Amino acid sequence: MGVRVQLPPAAITAAESADAKLGHETVVLGMTELLGVVDAFVITSAPNTRHVRTLVEEIERGVKDAHGLAPVRVEGLADATWVLMDYGDFIVHVFLQESRDYYDLEHLWSAAPRGSWRRDVEHAG
Repeated sequence: MGVRVQLPPAAITAAESADAKLGHETVVLGMTELLGVVDAFVITSAPNTRHVRTLVEEIERGVKDAHGLAPVRVEGLADATWVLMDYGDFIVHVFLQESRDYYDLEHLWSAAPRGSWRRDVEHAG
């Protein structure tokens, strides 16, 4: 019952980079139909601010190395509770776990289809 979602390749790389550094419950939401201005949200989280910063660095390095892209802007790095990395056609949200639970973007955007970004994982509910 999955909906096929066309994801920007760099968004997939961002998710893979977060996963490589143990980002928690990394998901990619297809946002094209809902927002029109951005194709995808990559959402991941970490248990502490040091890990949040590590995830941001790894995502930035992975996307740059694989696609030659740097974020247009990065917001929230000072307190590292919710870092937003704007790549233009997709946005990466790196949360401190308690901030992710509070803002609950997956629920807010529950109409957005989850994109498949990893072959070996099939999320059930």
